[in-house]
Amino acid sequence: MSAEDNRPDPDALLRAAAQEGVGRLKVFLGAAPGVGKTYEMLTEAAARRKAGVDVVIGVVETHGRAETEALVHGLEIVPRRPVEYHGRSIAEMDIDAILARAPQLVLVDELAHTNAAGSRHDKRYQDVEELLAAGIDVFSTVNIQHLESLNDVVASFTKVRVRETVPDRVLEAADIEIVDLPPDELIERLREGKVYVPEEATRALGHFFSKSNLTALRELALRRAAQAVDAQMLDYLRTHALAGTWAASERLVVAVSELPGSAELVRAAKRIADGLRAPWTAVHIETPRTARLSDAQNAQVAASLHLASQLGGQVATVPAESVIEGLKRFTTEARATQLIVGKSVRSRWFELRHGSVVDRLVRETQGVAVHVLPMAAEPRAVPVRPAIDLGTREAYVVSLGLTALVTFGGALFPQEAITNIGLLYLLPVMVAATRYGVWPGVITGLVSSLAYNFFFIPPTHTFTIQDPRNILTVLVLLGVAVVSSQLAARVRVQADLARRSAAQNSSLAGFARMLTGLSTREELGAVLCSEVSRLFGAHTVLLLPEGGRLELAAAHPADPGLETLELAAAQWAYDQNQPAGRGSDTLTASEWLFNPLATGDRVLGVFGLANPDATAPLRSDQLPLLLSLIDQAALALERVSLETEMATITQLKERDRLRAALLSSVSHDLRTPLTTILGMLGEMQPASDLQGEQLSAARSEAERLNRFVANLLDMVRIESGALRQSIEPVDLAEAAAAAVHDLRRVLEDHPIRLDVPPELPFVSVDPQLFHHCLINLIENAGKYGDPGSPILIAARRQPGSMTLSVTDEGPGLPPGDEARIFETFTRIEGSDRKGGTGLGLAIVKGFAEAMGLSVFAANRPDGGGAVFTIRFPETLLRKGSAGE
Repeated sequence: MSAEDNRPDPDALLRAAAQEGVGRLKVFLGAAPGVGKTYEMLTEAAARRKAGVDVVIGVVETHGRAETEALVHGLEIVPRRPVEYHGRSIAEMDIDAILARAPQLVLVDELAHTNAAGSRHDKRYQDVEELLAAGIDVFSTVNIQHLESLNDVVASFTKVRVRETVPDRVLEAADIEIVDLPPDELIERLREGKVYVPEEATRALGHFFSKSNLTALRELALRRAAQAVDAQMLDYLRTHALAGTWAASERLVVAVSELPGSAELVRAAKRIADGLRAPWTAVHIETPRTARLSDAQNAQVAASLHLASQLGGQVATVPAESVIEGLKRFTTEARATQLIVGKSVRSRWFELRHGSVVDRLVRETQGVAVHVLPMAAEPRAVPVRPAIDLGTREAYVVSLGLTALVTFGGALFPQEAITNIGLLYLLPVMVAATRYGVWPGVITGLVSSLAYNFFFIPPTHTFTIQDPRNILTVLVLLGVAVVSSQLAARVRVQADLARRSAAQNSSLAGFARMLTGLSTREELGAVLCSEVSRLFGAHTVLLLPEGGRLELAAAHPADPGLETLELAAAQWAYDQNQPAGRGSDTLTASEWLFNPLATGDRVLGVFGLANPDATAPLRSDQLPLLLSLIDQAALALERVSLETEMATITQLKERDRLRAALLSSVSHDLRTPLTTILGMLGEMQPASDLQGEQLSAARSEAERLNRFVANLLDMVRIESGALRQSIEPVDLAEAAAAAVHDLRRVLEDHPIRLDVPPELPFVSVDPQLFHHCLINLIENAGKYGDPGSPILIAARRQPGSMTLSVTDEGPGLPPGDEARIFETFTRIEGSDRKGGTGLGLAIVKGFAEAMGLSVFAANRPDGGGAVFTIRFPETLLRKGSAGE
């Protein structure tokens, strides 16, 4: 770092100031359950307590482990707060009691825990943030699979998606301690029953806790902790203005230029970064020479930066006076450990005249490994001399006028003051050089020298110089003109770079302020399109998904006139989460450049940009600003979408609450009179055959109504989570026979075919709930089967499972509605399967899933009816059978 740059980073200072008066969070991070996170947390808490720190337990889950429970003794426990949830009392951490107690340190286990409905915060990490804001230090625990950014990665190889997650920002601000245990030792702990009970441990070893999974999780935990520590170290260095790369982890920078081989450099940087598991950035140094690049060269830079963005790297454009100065400053600020540059094929004469950027970088970037990769030779082209900026007419008029004014004023001085007159001529030279540039300064210096010689140096009115000292004066005037012009040009370049950087930062800040006040997608789209159009002087469009396809949400001007090719490019950008159109690598024939608006892996929409007055939608130096604006817009769009979803969820919750209350009230009010009616109908004796038929019909309808009321009550139990189970071994043949017996009146017109082999094993289910499932499935088959058609109830043993199916011979199910038919109150329109309440199959699904079963529907292969199947996993099959 130079002396000028050796100062604290303002953003780092602001972050450090924000931590003043705030508690510190320490997270014990593990790769999997059972590695000893809670044990380690309690051990360190006990040591802190011995050292005089006021420590309390907010919540600690021991999971019945004796060694962990032993450490809890001796520590003060803040009693938990009971929360009523669907008729049950759940104990949650009492954050108000902890705040009132105001300890120095509180232990809060399981950071990713979801609080019960009715709690102050939805997530436990939000409780922790409130404690930290109150100045209380917190110890907590979490497993790596609960980290939001790694949730998909973990699910890809464990086949288990964790629903409770913690945002990455929580760990980024925390002190992290890895609690590590080799996979073999953790597996041994599982086998010994120290993590789960033996039956659960056996199942876990065959699935989540395989050695390959544990090894991968361990690597993720170690790498994520290293990244967090590295980020905290960099923040500390920037806060205290400490120089050096501090290469605790690798950080790569690749230099991108207008040369054709830049794309290969970017791909090489991606390969090296992947091999090192390191973050990387593609940077383009914007110098005064950049303004003279051709459209093709600007397009080459933009394409290379686009490629880096697509490959997962960061992109940046840095203004600087020279490439070397810009790269040195950027690598220093980024604390880069490796720099990748390309060396193009240059002639020896070119290097002698201009020097070698690569050689200077190798010599001057200390502490950074410089990778030099060969680049393809530039195609030979007809040399074009750069246009020389000779200045404006105004510059010469003003400069020569000042020279004439000095000449006129010098004539008023006596001849003895000839030296002072020479100094006066420095004034127009300095003004011309500093204000108008090199050539006006040089011309003014030359004219001033000639005027001084002609009018004041003896012999006057000639250009002859007799005194050699006067020759020195003339040369000084010319030298001052050249040097002043160069210094002024450098100052103007620096001022221009600073002005452009300030304008970009101002644009980003102003755009962010505008986005904060928006609450609808329409407002956001209008602001995004108009602001980007103003900044880049281009046409803009925002496309958002509606009904499975992209629809125009906003545009500037109002009618973008998108053709089929543009719509195809936009759809590709949305589907692939990559840029498409002009300036990208895909569908380049389009006049528009489309960029996806994405947060993480979720694509929210597509933003398009077109410039009809230019060969490319934007210049290379404009790309980082555009990507920053798009990222801000994507975050704002996600916020608006989440607010809309939350409002919808709130309405749905209220609707479900009212519906559950209504169902419960109606079903209870109907149950008592129905019981009386059924009892009276059972006691009544018919006086004639006609009365017997009437009583039978009344009893049948009353029983059907009673089943409907029972279904209402069952649905309330499912939705309220109030199901109580008593798991017992059940014989499928006996269960099916009992259900058929209870439905004998409904099934009078349907022959029953029972195909349950006696050698099948028993199943571990709740007999009552399973009976309800069979009742609803068989009644559904009787209701929708053709009159007189048989109903088949069959059970089959399959690898890893067993199935029980109910098949009717009726109209079947409409294609595509096989899953929707299990939804509550669903009645398929346009189908021959009409009638019913839409509750029976929903209850089957709810009861089945509560018992660990799965249920699905399909049409018979011959198209002559529907098949409803219950699948029993291997874990629910019991040894022994009806035939043993």
